[in-house]
Amino acid sequence: MWTMWISIAFLVGLSSAWGATWWIRYQRRNRFTRIDTNLAKQQFQLRREWLETEFMKEAAASGKPRGLRWVDVEFGNDVQFACDEANGLLRAFISVTVRFEAIEGGDMEGVEAVGNLRAATGVFEYDGQRWVANPRAIFNLSPNQAILHFKHRTLSID
Repeated sequence: MWTMWISIAFLVGLSSAWGATWWIRYQRRNRFTRIDTNLAKQQFQLRREWLETEFMKEAAASGKPRGLRWVDVEFGNDVQFACDEANGLLRAFISVTVRFEAIEGGDMEGVEAVGNLRAATGVFEYDGQRWVANPRAIFNLSPNQAILHFKHRTLSID
């Protein structure tokens, strides 16, 4: 008798967990539909300088690429916006030019190409309330190529 009640309780708990998981995924997937993209664009422009500073600080602290120190990041003017439907995030992609220097005693010390400027794309994320800097730079891809690579849906924001 008790085993039957335990089995029923287990099934109820399992179905509740599945339902909660489904609801969370549904909310994430559909969050971008509730985002006011024009407001998001305005907020990005207002906070852009701060976001660029945060990007540089977080990317430099990441320790990647190994053996290199972030010296400077120059941001382009063009911003491409796209939705990551899997996570329900709005993202801003900006072309960047990065300059590194070798860390003394590291693997890259003495490599001539270290000082070369590197083209990349900087990524920023909007969760419906605020923009944050994603410290990952996507090297060797333009903003449009990065959007296509990650299969985001491009937004045309006027």
